[in-house]
Amino acid sequence: MLLRCQPVALDRSAIVRTGLRVLDQVGLEALTLRKIASELGVQPPALYWHFKSKQDLIDEMASTLLADHAQPIPEDTAWEQFALTFGEGMRQMLLRYRDGAKMFAGTHLTDTSVYRHQDAALRLLTGAGFSLEDAGQVFWTVYTYTIGYVIEEQAVYPRPGERDERYDIDHRTERMAHENVPLAAAAGPALFTDFDRRYTRGLQAIITGVATWRT
Repeated sequence: MLLRCQPVALDRSAIVRTGLRVLDQVGLEALTLRKIASELGVQPPALYWHFKSKQDLIDEMASTLLADHAQPIPEDTAWEQFALTFGEGMRQMLLRYRDGAKMFAGTHLTDTSVYRHQDAALRLLTGAGFSLEDAGQVFWTVYTYTIGYVIEEQAVYPRPGERDERYDIDHRTERMAHENVPLAAAAGPALFTDFDRRYTRGLQAIITGVATWRT
C-alpha cells in the first residue's frame, strides 16, 4: 500500500525523492509516473513537465543516488582499499531500495557532478601504476560487478530479511533430485546464502586479478 503524503511543491528533486520512496514500496516493474503523481498529490501530466518518460525519471533517480554516494577520496588511500570501499559502499546504496540494482542497470547518468568522483578515482588508480585504460577498466569492473551481483541478490532477497520462497534451498535440492547433478545440488547454500561474504570474496578476486596490470 502506498503511503500518500500531503501535496508538496513540485520540482525535480521532490519528484526524484518521491520516486525512490515509491520504488521501495512497489518495485521497479510496478513503478509508474501515475503512482508517483498520486503520492505527490498531483495529476500525472504535472510530472511530464519535468520528465518526458519513466526512463528519464529513473535516470535521474540513479544519478541522484550516485551523486549522494560519491565521497571525497583521501589522497593517501591505497588503490586496493579504494576499490573495496567503493564497491562495498555502492552495494549498500543499491540495497537500500527494492530493485535498486535493476534501477541502475543501463541508466544514463544525468548529474555531471558524479564525474568529479570518477576523475578522482582514475587519478588515484593511475598514480598507483595503472594506465588510464586499465584504470578505467578497474573502475568499470567494480561498478558493473556490484550492480550485477546485487541484481541477483535482490532476486533472492527483494527486501532485507525477506527471502523469495522460490529460492528455498531445500526446495531447490528436491527439484534437482532426478537430474543426477549432486554437485550442483550441493552448491545451493554456497550460491544462495551469505551474500555479504560472497560479494567481498568476489571483489577481492577482482582486485587480486587486476593488480597484475600495474606497471
